[in-house]
Amino acid sequence: MPASYAYLGPEGTFTEVALRTLPETATRELVPYVSVQSALDAVRTGEAEAAFVPIENSVEGGITTTLDELVAGQPLMIYREVLLSITFALLVRPGTKLSDIKTVTAHPAAQPQVRNWIKAHLPEVAWESAASNADGARLVQEGRYDAAFAGEFAAARYGLEVLEADIHDAENAQTRFVLVGRPARPAAPTGADKTSVVLWQRDDHPGGLRDLLSEFATRGVNLMLLQSRPTGAGIGNYCFCIDAEGHISDRRVADALMGLKRTCLQVRYLGSYPRAEVEPADVDALRRGTSDEDFVAAADWVARCQDGRF
Repeated sequence: MPASYAYLGPEGTFTEVALRTLPETATRELVPYVSVQSALDAVRTGEAEAAFVPIENSVEGGITTTLDELVAGQPLMIYREVLLSITFALLVRPGTKLSDIKTVTAHPAAQPQVRNWIKAHLPEVAWESAASNADGARLVQEGRYDAAFAGEFAAARYGLEVLEADIHDAENAQTRFVLVGRPARPAAPTGADKTSVVLWQRDDHPGGLRDLLSEFATRGVNLMLLQSRPTGAGIGNYCFCIDAEGHISDRRVADALMGLKRTCLQVRYLGSYPRAEVEPADVDALRRGTSDEDFVAAADWVARCQDGRF
C-alpha cells in the first residue's frame, strides 16, 4: 500500500490542487481530512507520512489555524512549499439566481479576499464559515447554504453551477501551502531556501522584539514573515513565527539560531526547505561579511588571536 499524504479536504479544495503539483504525489495515496488539525495529527500519530496544508496568503498573511498547530503539540517540520494563484467562483445549485442568494459560505481565509465583491453584489447576504472552501461547496449541494466561494473546479465535483467566476478583491492573490512531516534531517541546501522558526521571549522588556530581530539583522539574514501568536498564558503573552531567507546549514543562519537559542526561553525549529518558484540565480547577493567564507575567516582570526598568532 502506498504511503499517504493527508491534506485539508474534502476533495476539490485549493489545497488538493496545490498538492497535486508535487511530482511525488503520483506514488502517494492522497487522503482528505476535515481540518488542518486532523491532517497534522495524522502525521503525529503515524497515520500519514506527511500533511499538506495552507499556511499563508498574500491578502491576510499567516493562516492562524496552521501556525497555531505548528506552534503547539508534538513538533513537526516543513519540507516543501507551494505557491498557488487564487481566484474564486460563486457556486450555486442549478437554477439559482444572484437575487436568490441569502447565505454564502467558504473557509474563513476566503472572506477577506472577496469582501469587496460581496459588498458590491450581495450586500445583504449572511456569511457562514466552513471548514474549507470545498466543504462549503458540499454544504451548498446539501441545501444548507445558497452559495459558496470556492475554486471553479469544485463545481463539477459537487453538482453545482458557476454563477460568477474570477472573483477576487486583490490582483495576483496567492496562497502558500506547506508539506509537513515528522522531524528529520532537512534536505540539502539549494541556494534558494527558507528557514522557519517559532520564538518565545524569556521575559517581557522594552526592545524585546528588537533584540530577537537583531540576531538576524547583524548576520545579514532577511526575514520573509513575522507574525505574533498568543501563547495562551494571558493577555500580552506572544510567541513569534518567523520565516528567514537561507538554510540552517548556512553559517549566517546557524549563527543567528544559536544566538536566539542562548537568549530565548524557547526556540522551535520548523525546518529549512526550498523556496517555491525561486531559483538560486534569482536570490539577492549576500551582504558583505555574511557569507560562509566570511564566517570561516572570522573564526580563524579568533583562533589565531587565542593562540597569539594575530
